[in-house]
Amino acid sequence: MPDTTSVELSNGLMAEVEETARAQNRKPVEVLEDAVRQYLDDQKWERLVTSGERRAKEKGLTEADVPRLIEEVRAEKRALGR
Repeated sequence: MPDTTSVELSNGLMAEVEETARAQNRKPVEVLEDAVRQYLDDQKWERLVTSGERRAKEKGLTEADVPRLIEEVRAEKRALGR
């Protein structure tokens, strides 16, 4: 049996979850699990973007450098026969 946790939602929000679940022929818990999973994935993506922006700034890179860097990587791979 899966672990369970109680979560309180406003009546309006829960009604929307239930309506969506009915429309999709799913259980409300499935809709909620998908929503939480999507939220967590979005948070991971935001952390990755923030980290990348920070690293680029530290290295003095700008968006204008991207085409040159891509070409450098591609040239390196061609030279290695990849």
